[in-house]
Amino acid sequence: LTKGSPLIAEIRAKAQETGLELSNLAVGGNLLQPSDAEYEQEIRRLCDQVDLAHELGIKLMRHDIAFLPPDQATVERFETELPRLVDGCRRVADYAAQYGITTSIENHGFFVQLSERVLRIVQAVGRPNFKTTMDIGNFACADEPSLSAVKRALPYASMIHVKDFYVRPEWNNPGEGWFRSAGGSYLRGAIVGQGDLPVREILQYIRKSGYNGYLSLEFEGLEDCFTGSRYGLNFIRSVLSQA
Repeated sequence: LTKGSPLIAEIRAKAQETGLELSNLAVGGNLLQPSDAEYEQEIRRLCDQVDLAHELGIKLMRHDIAFLPPDQATVERFETELPRLVDGCRRVADYAAQYGITTSIENHGFFVQLSERVLRIVQAVGRPNFKTTMDIGNFACADEPSLSAVKRALPYASMIHVKDFYVRPEWNNPGEGWFRSAGGSYLRGAIVGQGDLPVREILQYIRKSGYNGYLSLEFEGLEDCFTGSRYGLNFIRSVLSQA
């Protein structure tokens, strides 16, 4: 999908017809570019995506900024790259401000996955329209306890992704269908509410916090996607409906 595409009008019309709000545009991105020219090109591309969000009538846009394997996602590398990450995010957010769009980064990709790193960037950017898309499950990929990470990041969240994982220790290899966290634990996508993360407690905390933005269900399990999504959605609704 590109700016000016006839498909944009079709999407907006279909969303209006079905009563479905277009909540958030999520796009890829990588500010860890090998040259200044490529870095500037990437910022321009992300600003083009802001234009696309505006054409779609969307007020929230998540863009990626960096991906590195765990062995390269060191504290030293993060400190080195931090000024450039902050500069790029700030420039995209400033561009988006003209449309009243809030941009955000998500806690994924190993390099910027821990809540502390996400919040350092958000606070350093220092723009009211720059926040985080907080995925409650992704913290597990960096071996950070999910509930405490959510409590830390929630005040800065413009959007929340809800997902669940099965988690096994690094000495217990379950075999096919699993991937490894930064610290070596084994993870596999689960139906929301049926995995090992404290999703019920997290949702209850989010509800009590007064957060009134969007929640987006993600399902990455091995079950049929329609079944997994339906069960997960019913679980979320059940938890949030409780007093």
